Amino acid sequence: MSRPTVLIVEDEPDIANMIQFNLNLAGFDASVTHRGRTAMELIRKSPPDVLVLDLMLPDLNGLEICKRVRAIDTQRRIGVIMVTAKGDESDIVTGIELGADDYVCKPFSPKVLVARVKSVIRQSDRARPSLPNVRRVSLLGGRLVIDTERHVTQIDGSEVALTLTEFGMLHFLAQRPGFVRTRDQIIATVHGKDVVLSSRTVDVHMTALRRKLGELGKWVETVRGVGYRFAEGEVAPVE
Repeated sequence: MSRPTVLIVEDEPDIANMIQFNLNLAGFDASVTHRGRTAMELIRKSPPDVLVLDLMLPDLNGLEICKRVRAIDTQRRIGVIMVTAKGDESDIVTGIELGADDYVCKPFSPKVLVARVKSVIRQSDRARPSLPNVRRVSLLGGRLVIDTERHVTQIDGSEVALTLTEFGMLHFLAQRPGFVRTRDQIIATVHGKDVVLSSRTVDVHMTALRRKLGELGKWVETVRGVGYRFAEGEVAPVE
């Protein structure tokens, strides 16, 4: 079997080499480029399974790269993990809204980054619902439709571009409207039980998800001190 491929886009050689070493050690086929425009050319020629993307690059910044990748049909399934020194929530939310699946802030543990890469690949491989028999969920009188077979979310008949993480979170909550899901339950369902993420990471993804859902985002409710739920409303699972 071929090894999963990872393209590292990082302009600091020491950090890039450290990431590459640890990913190769973990069984990935990792390559490095230090420039954004070169990365776009490499992605066009041979799309990797995962893109580990620094935000601050000298020629083409990481947010622009993420935006361009998500705009091309053949590249939309590439997993994108942002690696950045920026810890400001607005920068992180912007990246996730543009299509990033996850992020890590410098300085970071190589083991954490490897775990995040594995998680993104698992999501892409399975794109699984937590209840396999529910293939399609219709909510709010049919305004919101979640189709797990096609991995498509629609609002009023128009497709909404969600990342793998956002899709998994929404589907998990939507299957049981009114039921509160803890952050740990959400992480375990979407990423797997062996992945450790902070509660703040879940909150950032939920913020991005709500924005993408527009006026329907209010149906994803925060239950303080516990987690999240999809507000009770009309729901019709379809086999």
